Amino acid sequence: MTLAIMQPYFFPYIGYWQLLQVSDTFVIFDDVNFIKRGYINRNSILIGGKSTRFNLELIGSSQNKLINEIQIKGNNSKLLKTILRAYKKAPYFDVVYPILTEIVEYKENNLAKFLGNSITLISDYLKISSNIIYSSKIKKNNKLRAQNKILDICKRLSADKYINAIGGQELYDRDKFLDTGIQLNFIKTNIIEYKQFYNDFVPYLSIVDIMMFNKIKDIHKMLNSYSLV
Repeated sequence: MTLAIMQPYFFPYIGYWQLLQVSDTFVIFDDVNFIKRGYINRNSILIGGKSTRFNLELIGSSQNKLINEIQIKGNNSKLLKTILRAYKKAPYFDVVYPILTEIVEYKENNLAKFLGNSITLISDYLKISSNIIYSSKIKKNNKLRAQNKILDICKRLSADKYINAIGGQELYDRDKFLDTGIQLNFIKTNIIEYKQFYNDFVPYLSIVDIMMFNKIKDIHKMLNSYSLV
């Protein structure tokens, strides 16, 4: 069984969804500390031909709290208006905007559950079939940290393969995984480009941008545009 574990991000970049696509089970790492200035509650979309940051507003966010201990403000009409203005002329706006509206208007103030719902709904739209679970629901040794905590989750879920984002290469020891019977790989996203409006292509934007400009068939090609190292 192939496993991937990631903190929940808000409308993340295509590489996040590639991890979901390649994994049999995807663990939302909700019982770890919140990271400020990360991608848990913010990302970037295309406005005026430029990458522009947007934020999911939170209440009392702190790196001393777990992700599942943080609340969202629950009033995100401003965010929907920003997406509307940015993409109302995009080719797949009429299909995608109602999904984003359902996500943003979801009646849940717990950050982890709110993001988990977002990940599930977008996965459904993209036809990604990975089983999604929360790490807080897994019986595990919560005293463990970093790599040892990941290995513990892998063993408890009977994973024989663990896939991580390419940025984790300096965090994990391939030999230590092999010693426990688990193959460790990192997913490296290939260069992906597509037609946006009339601007030069702007990379590394939220999945929102990809959904607005591409049909599902073409997004599936992007989901499979990676290498495992």
